[in-house]
Amino acid sequence: MPASAASPTRRPSRTYSVRATFRAPLGFAFRWCTDYSERDPGLHRGDYERRVVERRARRVVFEDLYPLPRGWSWSRGTSWLEPPDRWHAEEVGNLRTWSIDYRLIALAPDITELRIRGRRTPTAIGPSNPPRSALEREITDMWRQFGRALEKDYRRQLRRRGTRRRRGDG
Repeated sequence: MPASAASPTRRPSRTYSVRATFRAPLGFAFRWCTDYSERDPGLHRGDYERRVVERRARRVVFEDLYPLPRGWSWSRGTSWLEPPDRWHAEEVGNLRTWSIDYRLIALAPDITELRIRGRRTPTAIGPSNPPRSALEREITDMWRQFGRALEKDYRRQLRRRGTRRRRGDG
């Protein structure tokens, strides 16, 4: 019997790269992005439930449950935090796995860019990966919505502190 017949079908993975820019300092953006919460789906109109299983200084474990027309998709993610500017996440689920690197870069005192590089691999029962452009568009849209919430929280923090940026201040 050929070796390929004895092994399960190998599903191709898809890599992607996405960037998002936030009007907030790097430290605030890092704390906000790595503060995993049950409220996360609502920040980007997500149709899933999130449960934070474990939270430590350098690691967060969470589970997501997505309803599907014929069942559900479950995944368990672990994020390893590397303050002040990066984290790595691995997610394993019934339909796909993810490996994602996140890096924040200060473009100015109050402007931060998030760079995401990831790999998505369908499981044997999961659907094939969408085209790279569609996957990147979906992730970009999600982070655009997260960015609006992040910036709103940052402005709220500035108001609470009584700190206001003057027009023309970078």
